[in-house]
Amino acid sequence: MGQSIKTSTFSSKEYQRFSLRLLENLQALKLLMQKPDFGVGKPSLGVELEVYLINQHNLPAYRNMELWKQLKDPLLTLELNRYNLEYNFAPIEIRNKPFSALQQQICTTMHSLQKSASEEELRVLAIGILPSLRGEDIGDHAMTDLPRFHALSRGLKSQREDGCFDIHIGGVDSLDLQAHTLTLEGANTSMQIHYRVDPKEFADIYNAIQLVTPVMLALAANSPTFLGHRLWQETRIALFKQAIDSRNNEHEWRQPARVAFGHGWLRRGAYDLFAEGVNLFPPLLPIVNEEDPLAILDKGETPQLHELRLHQGSIWQWNRPIYDPVDGGHLRIEMRALPAGPSAIDMAANTAFYIGLAEGLKTAINDLLPAMPFAYAERNFYKAAKYGMDAELIWPSDSGTGLNTKPVLEIAKQLLPLARQGLQNINVDDDEIETMLSIIEERIETKTNGASWQLDMLDKLQEHCTLSESLSMLVDRYMQESESGRPVAQWGLQL
Repeated sequence: MGQSIKTSTFSSKEYQRFSLRLLENLQALKLLMQKPDFGVGKPSLGVELEVYLINQHNLPAYRNMELWKQLKDPLLTLELNRYNLEYNFAPIEIRNKPFSALQQQICTTMHSLQKSASEEELRVLAIGILPSLRGEDIGDHAMTDLPRFHALSRGLKSQREDGCFDIHIGGVDSLDLQAHTLTLEGANTSMQIHYRVDPKEFADIYNAIQLVTPVMLALAANSPTFLGHRLWQETRIALFKQAIDSRNNEHEWRQPARVAFGHGWLRRGAYDLFAEGVNLFPPLLPIVNEEDPLAILDKGETPQLHELRLHQGSIWQWNRPIYDPVDGGHLRIEMRALPAGPSAIDMAANTAFYIGLAEGLKTAINDLLPAMPFAYAERNFYKAAKYGMDAELIWPSDSGTGLNTKPVLEIAKQLLPLARQGLQNINVDDDEIETMLSIIEERIETKTNGASWQLDMLDKLQEHCTLSESLSMLVDRYMQESESGRPVAQWGLQL
């Protein structure tokens, strides 16, 4: 989705040609994946971090293009809204202290961005949704002026007869609104984790990640407000899904949503997810590359699969497969559900716990799945997004048979030893494991994550100030605490 395109309008012939090329890409991918050495390599992780630009009044600053041009950093990219940027961190091999290396990358990058932004009287903030965001910050005027964003907006709106997106999110202050703009989606900023896996293990690791994503989401929630409304603990989940839902309601059947938790446990391997994406979702950006993927494969070279990668970028599953032609071609799992923030150590610890659980569960996952219908895992995901650390999830019982409803914090505490074992299995140093998992354990014990801290702080501020003043002051306090380097479980609530 980050590639540059030159136009935002397309003909029916271009869509047809793109669809045919997608099928060729799929065929080439299937042949490539049949090679015994395809994708074999050392496990690694990478992170994409989306951030807000804000001004001295804690309001969105529509200056991403100016800062991007000034920095000329190839790892920094423009996001949908003019007040957002994304940084793509260099991959880290998983051994010894990979999560401390990630923490250092985040700290160094945020410091560099803050330094450059401050010269323009701006600040950079890693948070799921900016508390001080206003209704006037949502609209086509807020969209970054690039053809790919205009094309994406036009493609999604054209699939709805009224071109309108309906938002209905419950909470303490329920929100109902209609919008004709894609920039609602841009209000969400996330930390996307990429995990390179062996193709032979893809299905087991992917299913393990799907199973534990609700637990991770509850622990990491950091988006409890939107436009001054107290909504879900992780409002991004509901807002993202509804903000780009291009389906019409009046049909007897509906296509699946482009933003989804999934459509069932993965039974074979990554190819099935790519094929599902091609067959279920119409193209939005029909940009055809000159590469003939089958001819490239016949020559013994690695095809780029431009069309497949572009199409996959317009299907926003919370955990999705990634094909990368680098290193002879390999596969990654992109974990997209977690928000940006609150601090660098929190984001590093989230990554460690997530990957540790996936590795710890992969050998047992096929014994667990028969007792865990996928619909229950999907239910868990939305419960976790709505209630955060207060969520109760459906979970396999301790006896090994049947299911129980358990508080998510109880589940998370029981999973800590499993994550520890998983990290040991991939050669992470013991002291690194203890450092990262202690952050998660403290969060569980104090029942404090970014969302709970924001809501508690907002309540205190509102005892003395109006809502708009309190939201602005909340941004100040959040930034101070985040820059302290302390994990969110240690943040203070003093005024």
